[in-house]
Amino acid sequence: MLNIAIRAARSAGDLILRTSDDVGQLRIDQKGRNDYASEVDRMAEREIIHIIKTAYPEHAILAEESGQHAGNDFTWVIDPLDGTTNFLHGFPQWAVSIALKYKGRLEVAVIYDPMRDELFTAKRGGGAMLNSRRLRVTQQLTLKGALIGTGFPFKTDTHLDAYTGMFRALTTECAGIRRAGAAALDLAYVAAGRLDGFWEIGVMEWDMAAGILLIKEAGGVVTDFSFNDQYMQSGNVIAGSPKMHQLMYQLIAPHVTDALK
Repeated sequence: MLNIAIRAARSAGDLILRTSDDVGQLRIDQKGRNDYASEVDRMAEREIIHIIKTAYPEHAILAEESGQHAGNDFTWVIDPLDGTTNFLHGFPQWAVSIALKYKGRLEVAVIYDPMRDELFTAKRGGGAMLNSRRLRVTQQLTLKGALIGTGFPFKTDTHLDAYTGMFRALTTECAGIRRAGAAALDLAYVAAGRLDGFWEIGVMEWDMAAGILLIKEAGGVVTDFSFNDQYMQSGNVIAGSPKMHQLMYQLIAPHVTDALK
Protein backbone atom coordinates (compact mmCIF):
# COMPACT_ATOMS: atom_id res chain seq x y z
CA MET A 1 0.00 0.00 0.00
CA LEU A 2 2.89 2.37 0.71
CA ASN A 3 4.29 1.62 -2.75
CA ILE A 4 0.93 2.46 -4.34
CA ALA A 5 0.81 5.72 -2.38
CA ILE A 6 4.33 6.58 -3.55
CA ARG A 7 3.47 5.76 -7.16
CA ALA A 8 0.32 7.90 -7.01
CA ALA A 9 2.10 10.83 -5.34
CA ARG A 10 4.98 10.82 -7.81
CA SER A 11 2.66 10.55 -10.79
CA ALA A 12 0.51 13.44 -9.57
CA GLY A 13 3.57 15.51 -8.68
CA ASP A 14 5.07 15.04 -12.13
CA LEU A 15 1.75 16.03 -13.72
CA ILE A 16 1.59 19.22 -11.64
CA LEU A 17 5.21 20.05 -12.37
CA ARG A 18 4.62 19.80 -16.12
CA THR A 19 1.91 22.48 -15.86
CA SER A 20 3.90 24.85 -13.66
CA ASP A 21 5.19 26.90 -16.61
CA ASP A 22 1.66 27.44 -17.94
CA VAL A 23 -0.13 28.53 -14.76
CA GLY A 24 -1.56 31.58 -16.52
CA GLN A 25 -3.54 29.31 -18.84
CA LEU A 26 -5.21 27.29 -16.07
CA ARG A 27 -8.87 27.63 -15.18
CA ILE A 28 -9.13 28.67 -11.53
CA ASP A 29 -12.26 28.40 -9.38
CA GLN A 30 -12.83 30.15 -6.06
CA LYS A 31 -14.38 27.67 -3.61
CA GLY A 32 -14.62 30.18 -0.77
CA ARG A 33 -12.86 33.13 0.76
CA ASN A 34 -9.14 32.79 -0.06
CA ASP A 35 -9.77 29.19 -1.12
CA TYR A 36 -8.91 28.32 -4.71
CA ALA A 37 -8.76 25.23 -6.91
CA SER A 38 -7.31 25.00 -10.39
CA GLU A 39 -7.94 22.42 -13.06
CA VAL A 40 -4.53 20.95 -12.24
CA ASP A 41 -5.77 20.18 -8.69
CA ARG A 42 -8.59 18.15 -10.19
CA MET A 43 -6.36 16.49 -12.80
CA ALA A 44 -3.85 15.44 -10.14
CA GLU A 45 -6.63 14.12 -7.90
CA ARG A 46 -8.09 12.05 -10.72
CA GLU A 47 -4.63 10.60 -11.40
CA ILE A 48 -4.19 9.63 -7.74
CA ILE A 49 -7.65 8.09 -7.48
CA HIS A 50 -7.14 6.15 -10.71
CA ILE A 51 -3.92 4.58 -9.43
CA ILE A 52 -5.42 3.74 -6.04
CA LYS A 53 -8.68 2.37 -7.42
CA THR A 54 -6.82 0.23 -9.97
CA ALA A 55 -4.95 -1.43 -7.12
CA TYR A 56 -7.68 -1.37 -4.47
CA PRO A 57 -11.12 -0.91 -6.06
CA GLU A 58 -12.97 -1.56 -2.79
CA HIS A 59 -11.18 1.09 -0.74
CA ALA A 60 -12.91 4.31 0.31
CA ILE A 61 -11.51 7.74 -0.51
CA LEU A 62 -11.71 11.19 1.08
CA ALA A 63 -10.32 13.74 -1.39
CA GLU A 64 -10.22 17.51 -1.20
CA GLU A 65 -11.79 18.22 -4.58
CA SER A 66 -14.21 15.31 -5.09
CA GLY A 67 -15.11 14.55 -1.49
CA GLN A 68 -16.10 11.18 -0.08
CA HIS A 69 -16.06 7.99 -2.18
CA ALA A 70 -17.73 5.06 -0.42
CA GLY A 71 -15.83 1.86 0.22
CA ASN A 72 -14.65 -0.57 2.87
CA ASP A 73 -12.71 0.02 6.12
CA PHE A 74 -9.67 1.39 4.27
CA THR A 75 -9.85 5.13 3.50
CA TRP A 76 -7.33 7.07 1.42
CA VAL A 77 -7.10 10.73 2.45
CA ILE A 78 -5.89 12.84 -0.48
CA ASP A 79 -4.78 16.40 -1.01
CA PRO A 80 -3.61 16.44 -4.63
CA LEU A 81 -2.01 19.89 -4.35
CA ASP A 82 -1.48 21.35 -0.90
CA GLY A 83 -0.42 24.96 -1.34
CA THR A 84 -2.51 25.80 -4.41
CA THR A 85 -2.17 29.57 -3.88
CA ASN A 86 1.61 29.18 -3.70
CA PHE A 87 1.60 27.10 -6.88
CA LEU A 88 -0.52 29.62 -8.78
CA HIS A 89 1.95 32.38 -7.85
CA GLY A 90 5.06 30.39 -8.70
CA PHE A 91 6.02 30.24 -5.03
CA PRO A 92 7.85 26.91 -4.73
CA GLN A 93 6.25 25.56 -1.57
CA TRP A 94 3.58 22.99 -2.40
CA ALA A 95 3.22 19.23 -2.28
CA VAL A 96 1.09 16.15 -2.87
CA SER A 97 -0.23 14.55 0.33
CA ILE A 98 -1.67 11.01 0.60
CA ALA A 99 -2.53 9.06 3.75
CA LEU A 100 -4.24 5.73 4.33
CA LYS A 101 -6.44 4.96 7.33
CA TYR A 102 -7.76 1.56 8.41
CA LYS A 103 -10.81 1.76 10.66
CA GLY A 104 -9.82 5.34 11.45
CA ARG A 105 -6.19 4.63 12.33
CA LEU A 106 -3.44 6.12 10.20
CA GLU A 107 -1.36 3.39 8.55
CA VAL A 108 0.57 4.92 5.63
CA ALA A 109 1.68 8.45 4.74
CA VAL A 110 3.35 10.05 1.73
CA ILE A 111 4.13 13.71 1.14
CA TYR A 112 5.91 14.45 -2.13
CA ASP A 113 7.57 17.76 -3.01
CA PRO A 114 8.31 17.60 -6.76
CA MET A 115 10.19 20.91 -6.79
CA ARG A 116 12.90 19.45 -4.54
CA ASP A 117 12.28 15.76 -5.38
CA GLU A 118 11.78 15.11 -1.67
CA LEU A 119 9.65 12.12 -0.77
CA PHE A 120 8.52 11.89 2.86
CA THR A 121 7.08 8.48 3.80
CA ALA A 122 5.87 6.71 6.92
CA LYS A 123 4.30 3.40 7.94
CA ARG A 124 2.67 2.88 11.32
CA GLY A 125 5.30 1.21 13.48
CA GLY A 126 7.88 1.40 10.72
CA GLY A 127 9.34 4.87 11.19
CA ALA A 128 9.47 7.91 8.91
CA MET A 129 11.80 8.53 6.00
CA LEU A 130 12.92 11.34 3.69
CA ASN A 131 14.06 9.63 0.50
CA SER A 132 16.47 7.08 2.02
CA ARG A 133 17.15 8.90 5.31
CA ARG A 134 15.36 8.07 8.57
CA LEU A 135 13.69 11.05 10.23
CA ARG A 136 13.66 12.18 13.83
CA VAL A 137 12.05 15.26 15.34
CA THR A 138 14.30 17.96 16.71
CA GLN A 139 16.13 17.65 20.04
CA GLN A 140 15.60 21.34 20.81
CA LEU A 141 14.82 21.65 24.53
CA THR A 142 13.89 25.33 24.86
CA LEU A 143 11.84 27.82 22.87
CA LYS A 144 14.85 30.12 22.85
CA GLY A 145 16.47 29.37 19.49
CA ALA A 146 13.47 27.37 18.22
CA LEU A 147 11.96 27.78 14.75
CA ILE A 148 8.19 27.31 14.71
CA GLY A 149 5.83 26.83 11.77
CA THR A 150 2.25 28.03 11.62
CA GLY A 151 -0.68 28.72 9.34
CA PHE A 152 -2.86 31.82 9.51
CA PRO A 153 -6.66 31.45 9.84
CA PHE A 154 -6.99 33.04 6.41
CA LYS A 155 -10.41 31.71 5.40
CA THR A 156 -12.31 33.37 8.25
CA ASP A 157 -11.87 36.06 10.89
CA THR A 158 -13.70 34.00 13.52
CA HIS A 159 -10.62 32.97 15.52
CA LEU A 160 -8.28 35.77 14.52
CA ASP A 161 -8.08 37.32 18.00
CA ALA A 162 -7.28 33.96 19.60
CA TYR A 163 -4.66 33.23 16.95
CA THR A 164 -3.08 36.67 17.37
CA GLY A 165 -2.72 36.03 21.09
CA MET A 166 -1.02 32.69 20.41
CA PHE A 167 1.27 34.27 17.84
CA ARG A 168 2.26 37.07 20.20
CA ALA A 169 2.99 34.66 23.04
CA LEU A 170 5.20 32.42 20.90
CA THR A 171 6.99 35.02 18.81
CA THR A 172 8.38 36.74 21.89
CA GLU A 173 9.90 33.45 23.11
CA CYS A 174 11.27 31.69 20.01
CA ALA A 175 13.86 32.48 17.34
CA GLY A 176 11.32 32.81 14.54
CA ILE A 177 7.92 31.84 13.16
CA ARG A 178 7.42 30.75 9.56
CA ARG A 179 4.19 30.69 7.56
CA ALA A 180 5.05 29.07 4.23
CA GLY A 181 1.50 28.23 3.13
CA ALA A 182 1.47 24.43 2.79
CA ALA A 183 0.52 22.63 6.01
CA ALA A 184 1.49 19.20 4.68
CA LEU A 185 5.07 20.34 4.11
CA ASP A 186 5.14 22.22 7.43
CA LEU A 187 4.27 18.99 9.24
CA ALA A 188 6.78 17.01 7.17
CA TYR A 189 9.41 19.58 8.15
CA VAL A 190 8.60 19.02 11.84
CA ALA A 191 9.17 15.29 11.30
CA ALA A 192 12.46 16.09 9.56
CA GLY A 193 13.65 18.44 12.30
CA ARG A 194 13.63 21.47 10.00
CA LEU A 195 10.96 23.04 12.19
CA ASP A 196 10.92 22.52 15.95
CA GLY A 197 7.14 22.73 16.15
CA PHE A 198 3.95 23.72 14.38
CA TRP A 199 0.47 24.95 15.28
CA GLU A 200 -2.59 26.01 13.31
CA ILE A 201 -6.32 26.62 13.65
CA GLY A 202 -8.76 25.00 11.24
CA VAL A 203 -6.60 22.55 9.27
CA MET A 204 -8.53 20.17 7.02
CA GLU A 205 -8.03 16.42 7.42
CA TRP A 206 -6.50 16.00 3.96
CA ASP A 207 -3.94 18.71 4.80
CA MET A 208 -2.74 17.08 8.01
CA ALA A 209 -3.35 13.30 7.87
CA ALA A 210 -0.07 12.28 6.24
CA GLY A 211 1.98 14.81 8.19
CA ILE A 212 0.60 13.62 11.52
CA LEU A 213 1.73 10.04 10.91
CA LEU A 214 5.15 11.29 9.79
CA ILE A 215 5.60 13.24 13.02
CA LYS A 216 4.46 10.40 15.25
CA GLU A 217 6.74 7.93 13.48
CA ALA A 218 9.62 10.41 13.83
CA GLY A 219 9.13 10.48 17.61
CA GLY A 220 6.94 13.56 17.87
CA VAL A 221 3.67 14.43 19.57
CA VAL A 222 0.47 15.77 18.00
CA THR A 223 -2.60 16.99 19.92
CA ASP A 224 -5.49 19.38 19.58
CA PHE A 225 -5.76 22.52 21.72
CA SER A 226 -7.29 20.52 24.60
CA PHE A 227 -4.30 18.16 24.78
CA ASN A 228 -6.42 15.39 23.26
CA ASP A 229 -6.35 13.52 19.93
CA GLN A 230 -9.41 15.15 18.33
CA TYR A 231 -7.37 17.24 15.87
CA MET A 232 -8.93 15.55 12.84
CA GLN A 233 -12.37 16.62 14.06
CA SER A 234 -11.51 20.12 15.31
CA GLY A 235 -8.83 20.99 12.76
CA ASN A 236 -6.77 22.54 15.57
CA VAL A 237 -3.29 21.11 15.94
CA ILE A 238 -0.09 21.49 17.95
CA ALA A 239 2.86 19.32 16.87
CA GLY A 240 6.50 18.94 17.79
CA SER A 241 8.96 16.89 19.79
CA PRO A 242 7.59 15.89 23.22
CA LYS A 243 9.44 18.75 24.93
CA MET A 244 8.67 21.36 22.27
CA HIS A 245 5.02 20.37 22.19
CA GLN A 246 4.80 20.86 25.94
CA LEU A 247 6.43 24.29 25.78
CA MET A 248 4.20 25.44 22.91
CA TYR A 249 1.05 24.13 24.57
CA GLN A 250 1.79 26.10 27.75
CA LEU A 251 1.86 29.36 25.76
CA ILE A 252 -1.05 28.53 23.45
CA ALA A 253 -3.50 27.21 26.09
CA PRO A 254 -4.27 30.59 27.74
CA HIS A 255 -5.55 31.92 24.38
CA VAL A 256 -7.78 28.96 23.53
CA THR A 257 -11.43 30.02 23.52
CA ASP A 258 -14.37 27.71 24.24
CA ALA A 259 -15.04 27.58 20.48
CA LEU A 260 -11.58 26.09 19.90
CA LYS A 261 -11.82 23.35 22.53
